Amino acid sequence: MMLPFKTYSLNLKGRLVAIDRPWVMGIINITPDSFYSGSRVNDEHVLIERVGRMLDDGADVLDIGACSTRPGSESVDAQGEMARLDWALTAIRRAFPDAILSVDTYRAEVARRCVAEWGVDIINDISAGTLDAEMFATVAQLKVPYVLMHMRGTPETMSSLTDYQNVAAEVLEWMARRIDELRQMGVADIIADPGFGFAKTLEQNYELLARLEAFHALDAPLLVGVSRKRMIYTPLQCTADEALNGTTVINTIALLQGAHFLRVHDVKAAVEAVKLTTLLRQGSINKKLSTV
Repeated sequence: MMLPFKTYSLNLKGRLVAIDRPWVMGIINITPDSFYSGSRVNDEHVLIERVGRMLDDGADVLDIGACSTRPGSESVDAQGEMARLDWALTAIRRAFPDAILSVDTYRAEVARRCVAEWGVDIINDISAGTLDAEMFATVAQLKVPYVLMHMRGTPETMSSLTDYQNVAAEVLEWMARRIDELRQMGVADIIADPGFGFAKTLEQNYELLARLEAFHALDAPLLVGVSRKRMIYTPLQCTADEALNGTTVINTIALLQGAHFLRVHDVKAAVEAVKLTTLLRQGSINKKLSTV
């Protein structure tokens, strides 16, 4: 069954933008150790070429990350993260001044600098404020949309923190509490990410996917980030490099359940999934109207 698509709006630096169709968020990793080697960028020419291709392919927003958060990864310090972001954001803003940019960081000071110095539009925090106690207050002050993701522990420890009785119910309850806290601080624009692959086993990821529609109870746009992850390539017995088709299948399932954002390495394939599921949704609506 295809769920109706609920429209939201985001305030992007004073401009109210409607999320009236699913958006595609392209991943740009300014890191040497992200789990998918095809996403890594450490050269300005390659960066600009990749960003340009993603925008041409239909990316609505670009998510720039400078600190790998794959399971078991070792965190770079704040100075190292900023050094990577400095050259990358400077180059992107010079070449594509109007692009909508998100920065993938769990550090409040990094978020503050990215908004102040490069006009970053969205902060994407894998920890939902649990790794930096200043993050919620910082986002409230910056007044930028905030992606709140569920995770337990840290990237180094999360793989051992998967003891749920009911993963969907527990993740949903935890996210609801964090979102309520943010809203009480005056943060209006929150995007909810259940955190596929973060402190969840393979089986728990699929249980979460099967219950994805329940997360619309959060009354926030829903972001799904499964691109080329272990939950796809392990059951298919392939590698992350070979997991595009599986990614598109899972993204399509998420779209049918009303996902608002797909965070992906492969923009063109995600945009095509959005177009085709949108046609299916429109056909379903038209059929219902014709019988009234």
